[in-house]
Amino acid sequence: MQKQPNSSYCFVCGLKNIAGVKVRFYETVTAQGDAEILARFAGQHCHQGYPGRMHGGVLTGVLDETIARAINYGSGVDVERWGITAELNTRFLQPVPLEAEISARGRVLTQNRRMFTGSGEIYLPDGTVAVRAAGKFLKLPLSAISGPEVELPGWRLYAEEE
Repeated sequence: MQKQPNSSYCFVCGLKNIAGVKVRFYETVTAQGDAEILARFAGQHCHQGYPGRMHGGVLTGVLDETIARAINYGSGVDVERWGITAELNTRFLQPVPLEAEISARGRVLTQNRRMFTGSGEIYLPDGTVAVRAAGKFLKLPLSAISGPEVELPGWRLYAEEE
């Protein structure tokens, strides 16, 4: 597995965001040979919806980024195009506990020059699918999203213990 970069302040992957989920992303290949993004995280009390459960909006955000990152598979730190959500449909199947190691997987299903479709799931520690999502994403350079003077604070590969 190849680790993907994290940032400083992104809500999903930012390591300096005190309320962030601090998700770690990895590039992996399925048993069938398909490229996927694997995400690992544990929800904290600031991510709570109902007592002891992760908020559905936080889980949707994790799946959104997991699927969107799939277009960058193999790009390393120097990402030229980013997946920007145009549409995301989410289905909640099981509650997700706080403070448990949770995983998510996301992949590209189809793509053309401007867009791609993707899907993903969040898995409970026992392997049960808790949340499914599918969506459409635009492929854009960062300058088209954040302006020409783009800076990605902290965008780099971090050691596992950070």
